[in-house]
Amino acid sequence: MKQNLFNKEKEAIKFIKKAESLAMRMSDKGFHVAFSGGKDSQVLLALMELSGCKYHAEMQVTSVDSPNLMRFVRANYPQVKLNLPKKNMRQLIIQKKLLPTRQARYCCATLKEQAGAGSCTCVGVRAAESSKRANRKTIEVIGQKGVGFDIIGNELVYENGGGMLFDLDSDTKVYCIKGKDKVVISPIFHWSDTDVWDFIKGNNMPYCDLYDMGFHRIGCLFCPLASVKEKRRELEMFPLVAERVYIRAIRELMEKGHYDNFKSPEQCFEWWISNESASLWLSKQCTKSLFD
Repeated sequence: MKQNLFNKEKEAIKFIKKAESLAMRMSDKGFHVAFSGGKDSQVLLALMELSGCKYHAEMQVTSVDSPNLMRFVRANYPQVKLNLPKKNMRQLIIQKKLLPTRQARYCCATLKEQAGAGSCTCVGVRAAESSKRANRKTIEVIGQKGVGFDIIGNELVYENGGGMLFDLDSDTKVYCIKGKDKVVISPIFHWSDTDVWDFIKGNNMPYCDLYDMGFHRIGCLFCPLASVKEKRRELEMFPLVAERVYIRAIRELMEKGHYDNFKSPEQCFEWWISNESASLWLSKQCTKSLFD
């Protein structure tokens, strides 16, 4: 293993150990490790095991995870608790009466982000993933965007040393998820893609086969944040997910009067994965039909 990566591994483990007292103070179960089955969460879980700290790893199953990913997780990570959603994606779309979009990404908030309430949660977020993630911090409190924190002993303090942020033994709360504070730490925040892959391959770790098929990210199928190219590839590989979840949901919504500007559920789905506004996409279809 390269010296630079070895140093990053040591720093990450040191960072985890530094937060252990806070994690144990928040929950006697220790750290909550948010596992997704992707390469970053694999590295995170391996580092957590190397640290020797107390933790429990959980994966929020969304109902639109790829079959490849779920097979991989079940075969290689039996220690990870799989949490099934109270409502699957199709039911959620029907409840919200609209498909999730970049502007209305209710799916993550409902299916993923409720996990870890009342705990110090470890995530595999890295600055190299996107400019938006690069603006995040290695220690965060949900609801306190752009604010840096540090951990001293078992206390969470402002990064500039301005005193305790909150006292977990009192009624003072910064932000609550169903009445419980949530602190998020990112031990591999400064790792590059190369660091992650070098760690995985250097330790002979298995990984999901989707990466070898050209996927750079592994998450919910047809995520609103994914590129059109990624969604097209997913449609080619997983057409049954598109049909049984999204197109079925659109059909039910259209029967109730929603998305009535589209001719069919299939046409509505084609628009949805285009990442374009409905008006622009439909105008293009009209123009195209005039010249066909």
